Amino acid sequence: MKYRQLAISNSRDLLFGIAPKPLRTRRGLHIGGGVVYPELNFTLPAMDVTAATMPEVARHYRDIITGALKRAVELEAPGVVIEFETVPPMTSTPAYGLELANILLDAMNDTHVKHGLPSVLRMTPNDNREFARPPLMRHGEHWERMQELFEGAAKAGAELLSIESVGGKELHDEALLQCDIGQVIYAMCSLGVRDMAFLWDRLNEIARRHGAVCAGDTACGFGNTAMVLAEQRMIPRVFAAVVRAVSAVRSLVAYEHGAVGPGKDCGYENPFLKAITGYPMAMEGKTAACAHLSPLGNIAAVYADTWSNESVQNIKLLGGMAPTCYMEQLIYDCRLMNRALAEGRESALTLRRWLVESDAGLDPQAWVLRPESVIAVAQAIVDAPDYYRAGVAAARAALVELKTGHASGALKLEARETAFFDRIEAQLDDLPDNEPEFIEAQKQVVDAGKYLPAEYGV
Repeated sequence: MKYRQLAISNSRDLLFGIAPKPLRTRRGLHIGGGVVYPELNFTLPAMDVTAATMPEVARHYRDIITGALKRAVELEAPGVVIEFETVPPMTSTPAYGLELANILLDAMNDTHVKHGLPSVLRMTPNDNREFARPPLMRHGEHWERMQELFEGAAKAGAELLSIESVGGKELHDEALLQCDIGQVIYAMCSLGVRDMAFLWDRLNEIARRHGAVCAGDTACGFGNTAMVLAEQRMIPRVFAAVVRAVSAVRSLVAYEHGAVGPGKDCGYENPFLKAITGYPMAMEGKTAACAHLSPLGNIAAVYADTWSNESVQNIKLLGGMAPTCYMEQLIYDCRLMNRALAEGRESALTLRRWLVESDAGLDPQAWVLRPESVIAVAQAIVDAPDYYRAGVAAARAALVELKTGHASGALKLEARETAFFDRIEAQLDDLPDNEPEFIEAQKQVVDAGKYLPAEYGV
């Protein structure tokens, strides 16, 4: 592990709009440099993406970006981040994704020339590798097409490269349903970290060739899946909170292999990564309810250097097309945070306190995102000698935070939730002390038909 100490060790220094290692883009956005920028993400209404429908798809993307940028100019946004997160056919047929990326880039360029609005495109190809069963992580058509799209987009001018990678997910879904913390750690901190190192080394090569930036990854398919299952009462919320802490170990690997932020929006593990790396982070919360529900609507904003809506379909609302409406909402959210920053540190900390206290005591998943909890978990991660033991340490640190919060009366939990404290702790106590022994033990119990260990180098 590269990071042996925290970039932010004082919880009072965890704040929206400010990162120790800000990023300046080609057009002058200073992400993490004292301003929170809106980051808009969008997708199509329900429709197929094929050669026959591509003219209509292109029209949707042209209309989306035109309307959204027009509203950003009208509201005098200081700058905007546009994320293009592809759907699977746009990755499997890279020409589709590149056509749409160029539509977005052309509109962003025109708006900058005509109105002076600085913007940057985040390119996020869908990770199609999971569509092979068992997944092929390091070779095959899905891997080749994904690299082709990254390469073409970076060459065209997409400056920020991101992905929601899926390494280890083929085992993690079952681990969640079984509430098996050992298999969670195996999926993310043994398999996942190895895939992340492989993947981000190659993305870093692409970025260097074209002067682009490796922005960051996310454990969306892991931590957010746990959050959604907890919302549906299919797994305990305390288990989802512990999974969130463990997911930071997996996502950290991107920053050890060239990523410099802003971390991708749907990574609610990003607060831990901001504390460890000092790089700026995208966050999402209440203004992402169009994409998924969460118990983290306010507290997530504490760490935002860009503030995102996750994704919204291009459908008509009373106020206008949905992406345009969400651009407006994001801009107003950012105005409030930026006003607090402009009035000084104490004003910003006051807003931060309200954002934290409005959520933290109501759900364990919010509690582990308190600044104090973030520092405790992040410190446990960097103190660990390797990724496996970092995953175990993150889980234990999260448990301590949850138990302490509940014992103090500040964190409300149902009895059926607290019953899982001892179960999770007992599972952690049963884990081997070293990773080689842990890997061999896991190989004996996981479904061997679901994954190919050689694809992860184990």
